[in-house]
Amino acid sequence: MTTPVIQLSGIEKIYDTGSIRVHALRNVNLEIQPGEFVAIMGTSGSGKSTLMNILGCLDRPTAGRYLLEGVDISQLDKDQRADVRNRKLGFVFQGFNLLRRTTALENVELPLIYAGVPAAERVRRSRVALSIVGLAYREDNHPSQLSGGQQQRVAIARALVNNPSMLLADEPTGNLDTRTSLDVMGVFQRLNREAGITIVLVTHEPDIADFADRIVTVRDGRVVSDRPVSRSRDAAEELAKLPPEEDELEPAQQEEL
Repeated sequence: MTTPVIQLSGIEKIYDTGSIRVHALRNVNLEIQPGEFVAIMGTSGSGKSTLMNILGCLDRPTAGRYLLEGVDISQLDKDQRADVRNRKLGFVFQGFNLLRRTTALENVELPLIYAGVPAAERVRRSRVALSIVGLAYREDNHPSQLSGGQQQRVAIARALVNNPSMLLADEPTGNLDTRTSLDVMGVFQRLNREAGITIVLVTHEPDIADFADRIVTVRDGRVVSDRPVSRSRDAAEELAKLPPEEDELEPAQQEEL
């Protein structure tokens, strides 16, 4: 049988400040198979961000067991978790987290620098990653020269460059308009459907969660539902339904407006 990418068993997370104890996660059990596209959905304070931090090896559970590709992550120390993050996980954040004074190519190279990959190989792999997200022609541009959607594509390329076991996307469309959100979700769907990349997306928006193939809902630190999506929304189809942007219209059409 295929080893699950993620196995959570009895995960608890308690934040203890001395005067107050906050039970952020309560007996969370979750399994994610290779190639799945899973949305973790919940309102603010539901525990979804805490769950994302544990999945991303950014925090350790108070109790329970977390296996990443069969390896017990819950027992690793800080440096060991950092190594796992760099080798096995790719992160995409709401705020892009790009370095402003470096080019798109240089931003994508960053995880490879930390991994000690030689310069020529870094450039080759970064160009491949930018090509995958449709930005090969933008490798020399700085973030200020890119649209919000293009910046998020650079962030996705950076997340892909180490060939991770899983992509973790935390509210990746939170700062984007409708058209750009659909464009970014289309990138995720292509990566999942065509390249078989496992994707876990955290969101509070039901319409964004519907692009996934499975939705896990978290409330008050518990998983309250875990269901497959009978027919996930197709980002390319949704994008095609939108009216063209003004700069996409022919001059004659613009005069009519």
